[in-house]
Amino acid sequence: MSRTRWTSSVVALASVCGLALGCAPSLKGNEPREPNKTLPASFGDASARETTSAAQKTWSQLFGSPELVALIETALAKNQELNIRLQEVVIAQTEVSARQGEYLPRVSAGAGAGIEKVGKHTSQGVSDEAHGVPEHLGNFQFGLTGTWEVDIWKKLRNAAKAADLRYLASIEGRNFMVTQIVAEIARSYFELIAIDNQLDILRRNIEVQTDALDVVKLQKEAARVTELAVQRFEAEVLKNKSRLYDLEQEKVQTENRINFLVGRYPQPVGRAPQKFKDPLPDVVGTGLPSQLLENRPDVRQAELELEASKLDVKAAKAAFYPSLSIDAGVGYRSFNAEHLVATPESLVYSLAGNLTAPLLNRAAIKAQYRSANARQIQAVFNYEKTLLQAFTDVANQLAVIDNLQKAYELQSRQVEALARSSEVSNILFQSARADYMEVLLTRRDSLEAEMELAETKKRQLQAMVSIYQALGGGWRSGT
Repeated sequence: MSRTRWTSSVVALASVCGLALGCAPSLKGNEPREPNKTLPASFGDASARETTSAAQKTWSQLFGSPELVALIETALAKNQELNIRLQEVVIAQTEVSARQGEYLPRVSAGAGAGIEKVGKHTSQGVSDEAHGVPEHLGNFQFGLTGTWEVDIWKKLRNAAKAADLRYLASIEGRNFMVTQIVAEIARSYFELIAIDNQLDILRRNIEVQTDALDVVKLQKEAARVTELAVQRFEAEVLKNKSRLYDLEQEKVQTENRINFLVGRYPQPVGRAPQKFKDPLPDVVGTGLPSQLLENRPDVRQAELELEASKLDVKAAKAAFYPSLSIDAGVGYRSFNAEHLVATPESLVYSLAGNLTAPLLNRAAIKAQYRSANARQIQAVFNYEKTLLQAFTDVANQLAVIDNLQKAYELQSRQVEALARSSEVSNILFQSARADYMEVLLTRRDSLEAEMELAETKKRQLQAMVSIYQALGGGWRSGT
């Protein structure tokens, strides 16, 4: 066959394969679509928010406490879950290398030796005997073989690009976990110093109530009150002392939660409880909602996985088209080791091209194509859900911050009023112008108000952390 006729035959075969087998099935009823990336213009009262997002700050800039910064630094180095995610990044990186290698030529070297004996009553045996070929025929060979699938439809390259995007998505997944760990340690740290302050409040009140109990006992001896007053005051002291152990248990559990996040066994956690009384930092700048696309690692991860799923669909679609591969080999082969490297007598080589198209397995390819399309649509919905969740997180935390600020102002006034009323009730009781129940209830109300105020302050600090996390802060380097 002439070269022209051979070329025409190949082209004709490729055309037939392309027309008859290359058409991908319809996706009607489950058509792919692009995600809706439209976000509201603001998170609410835009005039009260800064246009610069606090997420641009590193966590070391936001958290000024050296003790908290040291805890976060240790966690980022030793947290087991974070290191597991790091290995997932390494796995994704090796997958990229594997995919890239699939569309490069594969070359292998080989060598072999063997012996063969054919039967005398066979055509080959008769021929060998007639030509003086030895009965035991050796087979010695070595050389190179190669095969290359010509990536005409970019099936292999799209698969490699998808793997590269998933590698980048795994990095964003790790960054998202960093934001979670940083926020959880900060929230737990503020909870711990809040417990320290609540313990201090409770101990001070126990001292005051113990002094009041001594006064009531003296007044009982002077017949100014009855045994009932003594018992009620003593019961109040005992109740608050038992309450200390509840707070001590909360402190132990909070410390151990921090130790677990830091990746170490239970031990005391260094902290500065006095900083709990410092004024709250300025209002955290929210920036514009569109900045969530850049700052939230989970949003970026979802976007990268969406792009990877699109390439998966293209790669699956390319499986319907004919594929072209080229096989080649070169080396030496001889039945006698003495003549193995004789050139050109023992030199062998081959070159072949293969054009193949699927016939009987099209049902499986269709299923893979439709599955890839469905996963791409899933990725669209996942991206939209992640974006919606990001916006909702910020809106919720802004409401929490506003409401807690109003509650804190009112509770502060309540604490001041009850502190004054407690002093007045003591004076009136000592001058016999108020009974012991008024003193007892006023002191109880004052204690509860102080404890609630400390709880609200803790929630304010934690809300500051949560809005920082919701905006996408915490994954940037703290140094």
